[in-house]
Parts: sequence; C-alpha cells; structure tokens
Amino acid sequence: MKAFVFLSVLGTVTILSGCQTMPPIQTVERVDIERFMGDWYVIAHIPASIEKQAYNAVESYSLNEDGTIQTTYTFNKGGPDGPQKKYHPKGFVREGSANAVWGMQFIWPFKAEYRIIYLNEDYTQTVIGRTQRDYLWIMARSPSIPKDDYQRILDFVKSQGYDVGAIRKVPHVS
Repeated sequence: MKAFVFLSVLGTVTILSGCQTMPPIQTVERVDIERFMGDWYVIAHIPASIEKQAYNAVESYSLNEDGTIQTTYTFNKGGPDGPQKKYHPKGFVREGSANAVWGMQFIWPFKAEYRIIYLNEDYTQTVIGRTQRDYLWIMARSPSIPKDDYQRILDFVKSQGYDVGAIRKVPHVS
C-alpha cells in the first residue's frame, strides 16, 4: 500500500510538473542507450519514500525490442539482511532527447521524470535527476567509487541546485 501511495503521489507530481518555476536540469548531450544498459549500483540518493532504508540497491536496465527499457530495482529494506524489495518500472525514452530523458512508469498512466544529468566517458558513473530536484540517484557499475569521484559528483549536483545535505549514501554489504 505504501508503494502505491508513493507512486500515485510521484505520478501526480509528474503531471503537475508543468506548473513548476525551476528550469529543467540540463542533461548529458547524448546517451548510447545500449552501452547504458546493465547493472548500476546506487551509491547515494535523495530517496523516495520506499527506498529510505535501502541497502545493496541495484538498478538494472535492459532494452526491449520496442525501444522501452525494462527496469528492475532491488534492495534490502532496513539492513543488509533485510527483506529484499523488487520493483519493475518501465522506462520510455523521450523522443528527441538523445536518450537522456526518460519517463519512468511504475503505475499506468503516470510517468515520472528521469533525466541523465551526468555520465562519465567510460559509462561507469552516472547521476539521475529531476527538474523538481526532489529525488536524485548517484550510481556506478561497482558498489563503491573513489572518494574524489564522489566529492566531484556532489559538487556537480550542488551546482545543479540540489541540497547535498539531503543525500543519503546507500550501504552495500556483501
């Protein structure tokens, strides 16, 4: 039920996003969508309500034949041995966005804004943001990143208008 309420609110926020006063966050110039597919460990985030106690969070993407993105988001709730939660939103790449803006659909017909705002050249670190600057995901191909890289990313998201004090590191415990 909590997930339904969260997703309903997120969908409503997405519909109302045309009324906001903040300018859209600039995305990366272009995303090689096939190269972006695969597993991404959530290093840190400004969490949605369902992920506030996430451990071992991993977002996995695969490209469907119709161009949509099959997504599997898994994490342990409350601790490294907590119950595993799994969600399967579907991503829709916005035409004309060079694959950098998606609509992420948890519940039909609502699509939450999903903007790839940072992506390093070797596709090992990325940042996903939203125009409202309410949620954020710092992700990598491995469960940790060097401290210097993390700090550089924090500096970047702060420059994009995010409150870095709201960012929570996601523990990854084997």
